[in-house]
Amino acid sequence: MQAQSLPPRPFLLPLFFPATDSFSEMNLFELVLLFVAGLVSGAVNAVAGGGTFLTFGALSVVGIPPIAANATSSITQFPGYITSTLAYWTDIKMFWRGAVLMSVISMLGALAGALVLLALDNPAFRAMVPWLLIAATALFAAGPWLKPKPRPGKPATVGSVPGAIIQFVTAVYGGFFGAGMGVMMLATLGLTQSGDYHRLNALKNMLSIVIAAVAIAVFVSGGVVAWPQALVMIPAVAIGGYSGVWMARRVPQPVLRGFVIAVGLFLAVYYFATG
Repeated sequence: MQAQSLPPRPFLLPLFFPATDSFSEMNLFELVLLFVAGLVSGAVNAVAGGGTFLTFGALSVVGIPPIAANATSSITQFPGYITSTLAYWTDIKMFWRGAVLMSVISMLGALAGALVLLALDNPAFRAMVPWLLIAATALFAAGPWLKPKPRPGKPATVGSVPGAIIQFVTAVYGGFFGAGMGVMMLATLGLTQSGDYHRLNALKNMLSIVIAAVAIAVFVSGGVVAWPQALVMIPAVAIGGYSGVWMARRVPQPVLRGFVIAVGLFLAVYYFATG
């Protein structure tokens, strides 16, 4: 079965010749919705996380098939992973050998998850989406209780066998769907690795880049990315991430978390109702 609504294309060709509708075929409402969703997604990610719900939801509303919406949403979030990792680069250098090992494990898991996604067709994946959204929303809602306890000054050790196994499973999920991946990874790293919260968060950000990069490469080679929509959202996410600092000082984090949870539940109901 083919996963995409568009024919497969040679690897990297969609980067230069988009395989979806052109900008001229998007109406003003769709352009505004996608840009605003990207803007809010970047801001929410900077403060509370969960921006994937917004980008995936907006792409679904404008009619992008669920597999393409999932793939495109992954691309829109990628720049934020890079900037957040660079901010933690000093911490990462302190345990880079273990981080490299975990990155290799994450590559393998993400590759497996992304290939499983492409093995499905849109109806099969669509039937799974509301359940995935409910699970991801519940995980996000539990995020504050899943955060590792602060362990100031404790040296970071990375690369235990249980941690490697659990990271592989998390990476499979991240390559397959991705929503809630950051919360899941931070929780599992806190259970299986040592180090204070900031070092674990640094590792989580780095592994998120690896998982997203592998998944994106698979999605691009499969021709399932809606490039015009992605190009509308990517700069919006970047602007939103920058403005998230302003938002963090004015909007209580519980309010933002409640907003993301409401979006996740709305999307789950939407997919149940229209499935």
